[in-house]
Amino acid sequence: MQERTQPDSRDSHMPLGVLSGLTAAVTAFALAQGLSYPLFTFLMQRQGMTPAEIGLSAAMTPLGLIISALFVPQLVRRLGGRRLAVTAALAGALLFFMVGLLQNWIAWYPLRFLIGLAINPLYILGEVWMMALAPDAKRGRIMGVFNAVTGIGYAAGPLTLTAVGTEGWPPLLVAILGFSGCALLLFLTTKGLRGFEPDPDGKPATGVFGFWLLAPALLLAVTVSAATQQSAYSLMPVFGAGYGLVDARLAALITLLSLGNIVLQVPLGFLAERLGARTMMIACAALNAMCVLSLPLLISGPFVWPVLLLMGGVGYGVYTMSLVELGNRFRGQALVAGNSAFALMWGVGGIIGPPGSGAAMQAFGPIGLPAVSAGLSAVLIIFAFYRATKRRAS
Repeated sequence: MQERTQPDSRDSHMPLGVLSGLTAAVTAFALAQGLSYPLFTFLMQRQGMTPAEIGLSAAMTPLGLIISALFVPQLVRRLGGRRLAVTAALAGALLFFMVGLLQNWIAWYPLRFLIGLAINPLYILGEVWMMALAPDAKRGRIMGVFNAVTGIGYAAGPLTLTAVGTEGWPPLLVAILGFSGCALLLFLTTKGLRGFEPDPDGKPATGVFGFWLLAPALLLAVTVSAATQQSAYSLMPVFGAGYGLVDARLAALITLLSLGNIVLQVPLGFLAERLGARTMMIACAALNAMCVLSLPLLISGPFVWPVLLLMGGVGYGVYTMSLVELGNRFRGQALVAGNSAFALMWGVGGIIGPPGSGAAMQAFGPIGLPAVSAGLSAVLIIFAFYRATKRRAS
């Protein structure tokens, strides 16, 4: 019997069963991961930890994400994508079991770092499989659906705590079952799939840092998307409070950002198929800059709601469009290296964005947040045009 191989993404065939299984697997992971951030905060508050200690603990997971991104391409070559993904999911389940056993905030520092190490291969490989399996003509909508559904998973995680509570084993069991379900779905849906072979177009295998030479504009786009998105989520309450908004309205602002993140990815994906992913990446960056610059004028009125909805969608849309362009340009091991580099730069953007925006707000008041976000978007737009001009010339 002939071995089932990865369909060529240039083909119009779309393996719906495999795509659905992969999306369900990563959504289960997203639900478990989305639950973990507020859960750890509640647990640590009950143990009397200070906000600084809680913040330092929260930084352990992104640190693990950044470090693990450096090694995913090599691990894929050694273990294979399927074995690495299933092992990572099972490791996530085991680590949350250890969190329940070790009710000690000092132990949670290394555990949260290990959680970051374990979960990053899941997201990297999930995106790689989706990009590789998606036909070129439908990659925009497929990645839009993928990011929207996983966004729902992340949003559902905190909501789960309202049903199961934040004490004892129930919330931890949700995370354990989520990662275990992810492992099972990956084991069932990725059998026989390849896609991590040497690039069929003859491009040599490259490492994470080497990918900067191949697609610097895409990596800058990921960094800017992470920096602007995480700055908005982290500092929008501070920004709104500077204009005298009450807590209930501030919470609603964040909800609109999250909703736009979810509902606009599919329409943006369709537009990417018609207009080109790089064009849409630049358009999303420009729209994000215009939205954020309008906030000081609109923050107290009713027009801020559609602006925030659009801002949430196009801000994350920069990342979605970058993924589509990555899948359009690269195959095989180069695609793994590229998406690992994406994961690394997402972590870097999250590290530089909120502190930079916070410092600007400290120096110049609330206007510092839109100034930094719009400035980062402008840098991306200018560099993307420069790279496009250079590529056409060569």
